[in-house]
Amino acid sequence: MSSKNGTIIPIEIMRTVVAITELGSLSKAGERLGLSQPAVSSQVKRLQNLIGGAVFQKSSSGATPTELGKLVLIQARKILDANDQVLQLGGKEGGPTALRLGLSTAFVERFMHDRPPDALSNIFVHADHSSAIRKGLLEGYIDIACVFAPDSDHEFRDTIVHQFSVPLVWIRANGFVIRPGDPIPLVTLPEDDYMIRPLVKAGLSYRIVFYSPDYQARMTAVRAGIGLGAVPLSIAPGDLVEAKEYYLPPLPALNAYVCSRAGLERNDATELLRSLSTTFANPPISVPLRLK
Repeated sequence: MSSKNGTIIPIEIMRTVVAITELGSLSKAGERLGLSQPAVSSQVKRLQNLIGGAVFQKSSSGATPTELGKLVLIQARKILDANDQVLQLGGKEGGPTALRLGLSTAFVERFMHDRPPDALSNIFVHADHSSAIRKGLLEGYIDIACVFAPDSDHEFRDTIVHQFSVPLVWIRANGFVIRPGDPIPLVTLPEDDYMIRPLVKAGLSYRIVFYSPDYQARMTAVRAGIGLGAVPLSIAPGDLVEAKEYYLPPLPALNAYVCSRAGLERNDATELLRSLSTTFANPPISVPLRLK
């Protein structure tokens, strides 16, 4: 984290900011990081001097971030994430480099199902929205990926190993109803055209009530009963209901892909690609949706 004048904030201070926030105490943060409380205090003072404002304030629950501190915390976590990702680019000294697997967040539960922990001993999993995974694949950070992609995304075509079509269904919480005449409330994500386009074509009004790239966050919102979602039938949660209301238009199928970055030649990569293709070609392992 640096400024235009070349001032650099050490990454250790970023770890301290995160630790204090999570634990609510300078002393507890010091215990986690192996530092004395005076050393932690010194790091906080140095940071405050550099950015010109208080990062933490005392409260009844301990040390809590100020408004400025909350902004610093967001950037600190981004810096630590980037640092950890860079470290994952190499392997342990004398050992093989970990395969970097990128998964759409919607595929994580399916991938992990019945997969023993030792099967992941040499795999670094990066779960994110499909667009971020595709970008990582093209930039070389991701070795292997399982993602969704629109037909218009031709840039990564040369990386495709296996393609499969994923039927979509409308989903809702049990008991969720829409009042006649109200716009249809949607729980959606970036690049979402597969719910909106059919509604527009059918002349139906809608409003977005929840927006997140994270699959589990969207499922939580649907469970809360605030709106309708759409998911691949093969990974639909069994505690939700397939919405089959007469006015809802059919949804298009999504294209999903198992991909490998250019130039990747490893036996374990071949095995993982074969496993992914088999996993997502087989029937779903999730509990069937209830039909209402």
